[in-house]
Amino acid sequence: MFKHILVPVDGSPNALQALDKAVALCRLTGARLSILTIYRHHSLLEASFSMVRGDEPRPMDEIMREYAVEVGEHAKTHALTSGAEDPHAFVKNGPVARGIVSFAKEKDADLIVMGGRGMGSAEAYLLGSVSHKVTGTSACPVMIV
Repeated sequence: MFKHILVPVDGSPNALQALDKAVALCRLTGARLSILTIYRHHSLLEASFSMVRGDEPRPMDEIMREYAVEVGEHAKTHALTSGAEDPHAFVKNGPVARGIVSFAKEKDADLIVMGGRGMGSAEAYLLGSVSHKVTGTSACPVMIV
């Protein structure tokens, strides 16, 4: 049935619910599990943090990447404790929906399992949710949890 399942995670409870479903599917089908976290640089966010930086300011992209790595590692640990075998966590930078679809194509994922509501911004209400964009552009099936 499925050979490679991709789960994008953002640290939200819905993403972990999607991960649980993906782990269950992997256990049933023997599919590989990839976990993807994508962070996106937001200049407005950087501007707000620039007022409260400590003595040694670090680039915002570095801080966001570190957080994305933590989210990915937490999801990987969650998957392992839920019974996944050898899940792999990846971190990318860029537009989220496009990054998910590109990663799925690049890694030959044959199913994307993702939460319907994550930690998106107000921008999602105006431009459409990430899950909506992924379902509209992905070449493989997408399961929204």
